[in-house]
Amino acid sequence: MRGIYDEIKERFLVVLEGRRMLSEKVQVKARPLRTEEAIGNPEADDFPLQKGKEKLMQAEFHGSLGQAFTDQYGDFEGTLRDVLEMPLRNNYKRSVFVATLNVVLRFLGQTEGTIHCHDKGPEECASELVDELKAKYRASKIVQVGFQPRMVEYLAPEFFLRVLDMDKDNIGFEKFGVMIEDPAAADDAIEWADLLFVTGTTLVNDTIGQFLRKKPVLFYGTTIAGAASIMGWERFCARST
Repeated sequence: MRGIYDEIKERFLVVLEGRRMLSEKVQVKARPLRTEEAIGNPEADDFPLQKGKEKLMQAEFHGSLGQAFTDQYGDFEGTLRDVLEMPLRNNYKRSVFVATLNVVLRFLGQTEGTIHCHDKGPEECASELVDELKAKYRASKIVQVGFQPRMVEYLAPEFFLRVLDMDKDNIGFEKFGVMIEDPAAADDAIEWADLLFVTGTTLVNDTIGQFLRKKPVLFYGTTIAGAASIMGWERFCARST
């Protein structure tokens, strides 16, 4: 059965073949970033990156950079053809593919915002998010997929909010007045929601499919930059570079 990754790969292949990039001997490198490299020094200390739950993989291509969140990481070096032909069987391989997609489309000028914001960026982004949602979306009931603390902190006072997260250290605990729910509650939450506000990390951990084509979706974060551009998905990431 043709899946979402097949479709993204097909569209990416068209881009690369059109520019004869597959035949080039292109080097693509990815490595896990230290917390300070990835997000600087934000005032709060409750981000997944700071807790060691996830890392940012960074791909480099002709001076451009592209990133992807993952909980399985390691180095990779190969051609763009190698990446396209790689079976996306686990989070590590999907993170290599996604970071590569991001960096190549960034290099070609077909996407932007592929580098995570630093320092006060997450808080500034969350503040701008509230204005964005009020201006563009008629949504009073929002399901946020992925516990991004500053976003939850800013959204909770303004909307009816439910939050789903895969981190067992968060599930069942109240954060900023919102109970963090297990992903098993997804079907009920989707039915309840006016808008799904979904982390791009779902593209790496292979859960993105359950959130597509059911309710209006707004993705957030750097991980999904390239895929959002190539697939025409809505994305919010106000302070990435």
